[in-house]
Amino acid sequence: VILRNILENPGWYTAYTPYQAEISQGRLEALLVFQTMVQDLTGMEIANSSLLDEATAAAEAMSMAHRIGRGKRDVFLVSSRCHPQTLSIIQTRAAPLGIQVRVGDHREFEFDANVFAALVQYPATDGGIEDYRELTEAAHANKALVCVATDLLSLSLLEAPGSWGADIVIGNSQRLGVPMGFGGPHAAFMATREKYRRQVPGRIIGISKDSQGNPALRMALQTREQHIRRQKATSNICTAQVLLAVMAGMYGVWHGPDGLTQIAKRIHGMA
Repeated sequence: VILRNILENPGWYTAYTPYQAEISQGRLEALLVFQTMVQDLTGMEIANSSLLDEATAAAEAMSMAHRIGRGKRDVFLVSSRCHPQTLSIIQTRAAPLGIQVRVGDHREFEFDANVFAALVQYPATDGGIEDYRELTEAAHANKALVCVATDLLSLSLLEAPGSWGADIVIGNSQRLGVPMGFGGPHAAFMATREKYRRQVPGRIIGISKDSQGNPALRMALQTREQHIRRQKATSNICTAQVLLAVMAGMYGVWHGPDGLTQIAKRIHGMA
């Protein structure tokens, strides 16, 4: 259904970014569905409607956490059980920003006065599922943020990161019916707390009213490089995989919460 009606349909696959709200209400609604699904599965207050891929989303989470701390601290802790490509991109992106990346066992993380955030993988790259509650409490006691890289499909079975205190949740939506496509990139997501909404990279779709008082969708909080000075943008990556985000959102709609849970159980059984 999704292959035929979305992936192979030029009305969907030619969409780049739906800037013209007045002619793309359907696309905006599809992205709002994706956003809402991400919020539900991650247990967070707000989500954006996709980013480039999981590794760059992790780097964006690092930059965002650094901005939230106003750049006063410069150490970012990263679990050695994060995906290798994520570690690689984080280290590349951190160097010009003057951020020091410390990679190690998350059980031995030390939150000193220089640490602004930590990143953990849930489930880890080896498939292990950890309880990060203690780590989260230790981070928050030191005014550091906790970033979690996760998998949306696994969250239909696992406890949502929002319920145990995560501040920024990122990941990749490929597991939701998006073809492998020779390895991607596949649309990423980012979810966070309402109070950080002005720091979120990528687009956020919001609901307002038109001149007749009817509900109207539009891109909220437009702080993109297309509109403003480059150095003031929250992110300088243009493409945010609109087609793949729409497909992942529609996969969620097509299967529903119970269907996604059944699929996750089947995958877990096979694993």
